[in-house]
Amino acid sequence: MELFGPIEQIPRIGPVFQKRLKRLGIKTIKDLLYHFPARYEDFSKIVPISELKAGEISTIAGKIQTIKTIRTWKKKIAITEALVWDRTGVVKITWFNQPYLSSAIKEGQFFLFSGKVGIDKKSSLYFSSPMYEKISDGGENTDIEIEKQKLTHTGRLVPIYPETKGISSKFFRYAIKLTLASFGKKIPDPLPPEVIKGQGLLAINRAFWQIHFPDKEENAKEAKKRFAFEEIFLIQMWALTERMRMKKEKALNFKTNLPVIKKLINLLPYNLTDAQRKSTWQILKDLEKPYPMNRLLEGDVGSGKTIVAAIAALNCASQKGQVAIMAPTEILAKQHFKEISRLLEKFKFSVALLTGKEDRMASKKLKGDFIEISRQRLLKKTGDGEINILIGTHSLIQDKVVFKNLALAIVDEQHRFGVEQRAKLTKSKTIPHLLSMTATPIPRTLALTIYSDLDLSLLDELPSGRKKILTKIVPPSERPEIFQFIREEAKENRQTFVICPLIKESEKILVKSATEEYEKLSKEIFPDLQVGLLHGKMKPKEKEKIMRIFKSGRLNILVSTSVVEVGIDIPNATIMVVEGSDRFGLAQLHQFRGRVGRNAFQSYCFLFTDSGSKKTYQRLKALVEAEDGFKLSEKDLELRGPGELSGKKQWGLPDLAMTSLSDLNLIKTTKKEVISILEKDASLKNYPELQERIQKFKKMIHLS
Repeated sequence: MELFGPIEQIPRIGPVFQKRLKRLGIKTIKDLLYHFPARYEDFSKIVPISELKAGEISTIAGKIQTIKTIRTWKKKIAITEALVWDRTGVVKITWFNQPYLSSAIKEGQFFLFSGKVGIDKKSSLYFSSPMYEKISDGGENTDIEIEKQKLTHTGRLVPIYPETKGISSKFFRYAIKLTLASFGKKIPDPLPPEVIKGQGLLAINRAFWQIHFPDKEENAKEAKKRFAFEEIFLIQMWALTERMRMKKEKALNFKTNLPVIKKLINLLPYNLTDAQRKSTWQILKDLEKPYPMNRLLEGDVGSGKTIVAAIAALNCASQKGQVAIMAPTEILAKQHFKEISRLLEKFKFSVALLTGKEDRMASKKLKGDFIEISRQRLLKKTGDGEINILIGTHSLIQDKVVFKNLALAIVDEQHRFGVEQRAKLTKSKTIPHLLSMTATPIPRTLALTIYSDLDLSLLDELPSGRKKILTKIVPPSERPEIFQFIREEAKENRQTFVICPLIKESEKILVKSATEEYEKLSKEIFPDLQVGLLHGKMKPKEKEKIMRIFKSGRLNILVSTSVVEVGIDIPNATIMVVEGSDRFGLAQLHQFRGRVGRNAFQSYCFLFTDSGSKKTYQRLKALVEAEDGFKLSEKDLELRGPGELSGKKQWGLPDLAMTSLSDLNLIKTTKKEVISILEKDASLKNYPELQERIQKFKKMIHLS
């Protein structure tokens, strides 16, 4: 077997099991071995049958006296019953719909059984569907030396894995043990020997055995420590080698054009915050360097990232450099287009929009107006260098889009836009500078780890004049008061968002759906008000139409799914209602709250919940008390754990690495070891296993 070989190399894993395993992200043998247990069941203590107690999880060792399968009325249910004997007594074991056990478990054989002890109507103790495992024939002497048996499912600390339909923990135990045995002691270790020795870590072979089949709890902890170190070490190694590689690339460099920048700042109806000025200066100094900038502009909701990006774009455009601005959605791309066009309307630069559905260009003749332009003509103008700033979605990195002199790529809410993607934007030998932007404040340890290859600029203060958004947890009994308050705000021409977790009603998840809530609000509660509906499954033109109507003030209330989380700006909206607020993370709720409070009016955020859970209340209370998204993200990390806050779905990082991100000492230690290795061998020529793993790691977390 090869560590990165396909999962089908393991015996008995055919197409059906491959499909099921892929649901858990398991495609290779490495994926399987790194599918770590979620917990362990302690079946290690073996008790005599006479000492069994109802309700306890116990393990017994005994001989099968009898076993038979009977079928109930109309043969719908097969019940397999066995009597198990040891020197102290006899106990009954029952399985349902597993008739094959009558053949697999023979009378006279010795087995271990582990599970919960029940008590029947006759006050007799029994096991229902316990784990079982055959052991050596010990005759009638049940003082079997259990520790010498090669146990997997009973009589030890037994691993319980994250499962999926059709794949049980028993299957994982079988497949992983077989795989580890096949490798022997030849699993390649990506950690250098001096690091393993210096940090007192387990070698990789022993670590795999002890995390999956630990001899004792302390060994499992040691194995987890080793793999947590490994994952953080690989992340840091990848990030720092990327940073070194980036400094070898060539980029166009631009002096800071102070006269044109001052002109734009003087045209603004507000003063820049200190954080905006500092971040702008950091970016402008990066643009002066001959190698590509790689900076993340991280700002809380409403902190003013757009004007900072506009200044950077203006600086490049004023020196004949082209700028590409890429947004994750068409709605946000169009909003950036309108905002950038408005900010730069006093300057003689061409700003254009390119999306999958629509192309526009800001007119130089009509201030604040736009003209339609054919895609072919727009692409030609871009290739000729006539378009100074091109804004769009991922359509910007299509092969047909070619820039003459691309200097700067600004990417919103996609921090992992690497050299390869930048190269697609330009056919020249230079790589454009990159400015990534995010409105999701993240904990410091997460930033230190994931963004080691990026320079960070923080917008950690809001523009002056913004009022605190009053936030309140609303139980079902207080909803009528909130509905009345919404009506009063509507009389003052204020608008309301209502956010729901689902699009359609679900019987499995009892939370408000957008369509259900829309019907209720528009027909029962607010029949006299104008209510609209917005969700992600609408066509782009439908979404844009609804948002246009809402922004114009013709809708009092907009019922929506989380599609409004990022980027939608409605200055007249003063109320944010979140149905099923306990279904969302704190960071996401903070994003919702940021959709209001964008004007001088007092704004409100109401968190509707039917949950009476103390934990839910504690989590939502953190949002009520916190104004700062950065502090809130730390609280979310503390309350929910990093695996839930920013796990594999969001960052592509393994769960064990994510759960270690709150350990600042671990972050610092791994970084120190990485720097030590790179100072000795920057190309990792003497560390082939580490070099290969870095390349594989890069693909694994989808950064290429």
